[in-house]
Amino acid sequence: MKKVDSFVLKSFIGPLIFTFFIVLVILILQFLWMYVDELAGKGLSFKVVAELIYHFSMTFVPTALPLAILLASLMTFGNMGEFSELSALKSSGIPLQRIMRPLFILIGFVSVISFFFSNNVLPYSSDKARTLLWDIRRKKPDINIQAGTFYNGVPDFSIKISTKDPVTNRLNNLIIYDHRDRRGNTSVILADSGYMNTTPDGTALIMTLYNGKSYNEVEEKNVNPDARKYPSRKDVFKEQSIVISLVGFDLERSQDGLFKSYAAMKNISQLTSYIDSLNIKFNEKRALQFREYNTVKIYTQRNFQVNAVANKGKTDSLKNVVKFDAKVLYDSLKTLEKRTVLVKAIESLKDGNSYMAEIGESIHFEIKFIKKFEVEWNKKLTMSFACIVFFLIGAPLGAIIRKGGLGTPSVISIFFFVIYYVISISGQKMVEEDVVGTFAGMWAASYILLPIGIFLTYKATTDSVIMNIDTYLMFFKKIKNNLFRIGINKSKSNSVSD
Repeated sequence: MKKVDSFVLKSFIGPLIFTFFIVLVILILQFLWMYVDELAGKGLSFKVVAELIYHFSMTFVPTALPLAILLASLMTFGNMGEFSELSALKSSGIPLQRIMRPLFILIGFVSVISFFFSNNVLPYSSDKARTLLWDIRRKKPDINIQAGTFYNGVPDFSIKISTKDPVTNRLNNLIIYDHRDRRGNTSVILADSGYMNTTPDGTALIMTLYNGKSYNEVEEKNVNPDARKYPSRKDVFKEQSIVISLVGFDLERSQDGLFKSYAAMKNISQLTSYIDSLNIKFNEKRALQFREYNTVKIYTQRNFQVNAVANKGKTDSLKNVVKFDAKVLYDSLKTLEKRTVLVKAIESLKDGNSYMAEIGESIHFEIKFIKKFEVEWNKKLTMSFACIVFFLIGAPLGAIIRKGGLGTPSVISIFFFVIYYVISISGQKMVEEDVVGTFAGMWAASYILLPIGIFLTYKATTDSVIMNIDTYLMFFKKIKNNLFRIGINKSKSNSVSD
């Protein structure tokens, strides 16, 4: 039996590693596709891009691992079924559950590793990745002036060139609008040619211009608008240099922990502590709101009682008022007083509805905030448990379809993963909106797909033919024959009655 276990493990580990890196690369490419606009044109070094990809790839590991297990188990047992290795093992008296046992132990070990990875490595990598992405977003694009269009990437300048020499980087026929005075297009520079270079420390840009002219409108101060003469100045130069600060063009790294307050940046113990603290604060705030409501209610009733006593002219205070009866008080008023009371009641009702709506929105927002932490707490467990669920689906399904390679297993894996992903996202949204409970929503995909895995395991153990199309064709053929026979019998009975 040790040789069988060794054979099954060797057949599984190779496809598992192979598919894991394939899925990981696909997720990284998806990430690059989503953020290519924010990364392109920033002049990022290879080290920065590699660091960003590395940290984001760490965040994709808990997602890639269950899909890799599903695909690898389908490939392994599909290959074993296609080459009659499963049939040989079963004919030797070894059941499918015994063949799956070493892999089940391995998947359990992988699930534990996945949990510790999600609990310890994932928060750190998520914080690093999001912080670096935030720094890249704040970085200004590198200067890249294109011929024929105005370039506004340099602060306070608008530059246009006719041609650019790709070898010497010489710029020809420059038009430069200087907006540093914040007075519009009052300063224009025309130059025959020029060069742009950065200082050795990279903090400034030096534009060296040759054979040009500059036009500047002189600002007139304390002059009657009707008497303005709009004076200007024209300068001719053979060479002129302009120094421009490049603050914001370098990648400024933020300190670690910029997003540490987010739920995804915390482990199980931190999430538990946050959830308990938030629940305590929420319950205290809700109790305080109920106390305020009851205080206002009691105060309003006592105010009405005091007014009723005063209106009736009774000297003793509230001893004669046994019960607050709004109808009796309202009937005792005059017609004009009734109208005034109704107007005030409608205004109070509107104010009360507005107040209750604000309280309801505030409570709903706080519940959603707490639910985000509860979602992240459960997600660390559900992604680990998904490894076991996908193995219970992939292994028996591969034994049933008996097709190896990447073709059929890939299609089936994507199908089940999409189902799992859609259910998980839907459940998470409903939990965050407080539509369903946290456990019911976050574990919905697991307790829906787990029975499917158990059912497939049972069918594979009994050599079921549920994936054989001929079985279903025979089933529909029997239904067709039965319907045809019923029709013949009815026609015969109708002919006999006639």
